[in-house]
Amino acid sequence: MIRTQRTAAGVCALLAALAAGIAFPAGAAADETDETGQAAPKVELVLDVSGSMRTADIDGGTRMAAAKQAFNDVLDATPEGVQLGIRTLGANYAGNDKKTGCKDTAQLYPVSTLDRTEAKTAVATLAPTGWTPIGPALLKAADDLQGGSGTRRIVLISDGEDTCQPLDPCEVAREIAAKGVGLTIDTLGLVPDAKTRDQLSCIADATGGTYTSVQHKEELTDRVGQLVDRAADPVVTPVATDGSGQCSSAPALKSGLYTDREEFGQQRWYKVDVDPGQELRASVSVAADRAVNPDYGVLVRAVTVHGREIVRGEASGTGRTDVISTGLRYPKAESDDDEDTTPETVCLQVTNSFSAASGVKTSPGMPVELTVDVVDGPSKASDVASFGLGRGWWLLGALVLAGFLAGLVWGWVSRWRVAVWRTN
Repeated sequence: MIRTQRTAAGVCALLAALAAGIAFPAGAAADETDETGQAAPKVELVLDVSGSMRTADIDGGTRMAAAKQAFNDVLDATPEGVQLGIRTLGANYAGNDKKTGCKDTAQLYPVSTLDRTEAKTAVATLAPTGWTPIGPALLKAADDLQGGSGTRRIVLISDGEDTCQPLDPCEVAREIAAKGVGLTIDTLGLVPDAKTRDQLSCIADATGGTYTSVQHKEELTDRVGQLVDRAADPVVTPVATDGSGQCSSAPALKSGLYTDREEFGQQRWYKVDVDPGQELRASVSVAADRAVNPDYGVLVRAVTVHGREIVRGEASGTGRTDVISTGLRYPKAESDDDEDTTPETVCLQVTNSFSAASGVKTSPGMPVELTVDVVDGPSKASDVASFGLGRGWWLLGALVLAGFLAGLVWGWVSRWRVAVWRTN
């Protein structure tokens, strides 16, 4: 009798274990690690499936169709080491009861090692339906990503404001950030609406994430893909800095990633020390996190402490993107005196030519991301600086000389042939 009971208990335990394995995929059950032994990065895509996603204003198709296409492309390109999940909001309840509608968030695909076919099949079933409970969805998404020490990122795609106040999604994001769990929320807005933009920007800012306004399918696919790829990159924590209005009082920076804010048309200064034989590489990105007028640009200059320009990088835009970037390189030649190791202080000036659209607030300034790398330069730094052509500058000189000589010879031959023709 006792043996029979033990056998029955064993069978029940086995069935329970099998059921647990079916309900929770193996990839989601534990915090997996990559080849290096580091905790696998986790990303959850949170998609707004509210009724407004039926609107057809993205390249002639509906917002929902653009989101599905973007998801399919991103799923195909997701790095192998990333655990990815998908959560929806407003996908299941089409009624008018706010209390029920504001609970309408569900995990469509668990955060786990990706089965691309299964994830795509799940996305294909989505149809625009109900409310926009952004706050509740973010709380649930944060729970989905709990545990482990790897990178964790939420990518929220929405086309409207949260409809479930007073649970303010911006306050929810601040609450998530206050827990110190190292979770970043990036937001993408499918409608260039001021209220939506302000809310999504606030959510992103609260956790150190980014906001991007998207109006084309290709932009949506590219941006979501970039954010998923970023989760797989080594974690680099940006350092907040405060640029100065002039070089003399600018903060001294070392190699690293920095963030700042810059007003419209403002210039910010930073200082970097470069030793002889080293090369300074700097890049800057300025994000238009609000409505701006088209035709804008960003300029980064490297100058000496006396104001002489060394090199510059610049880029311009016409309103097709919300982020504009440029960069520069400056190789510091080695000194003829082997004992002279005095570093040169290089001043970096960052200037933008954005202008605010009518009625748009100009403060706080726009987000600036500055990357500074000081690395060992090439064997002959002066070669790299020459004409901006690196070590191949001499080839251009040879070609110019050969062309000049060929022109002289051809001219002489032509004149000789004309002279012979006239003689005959």
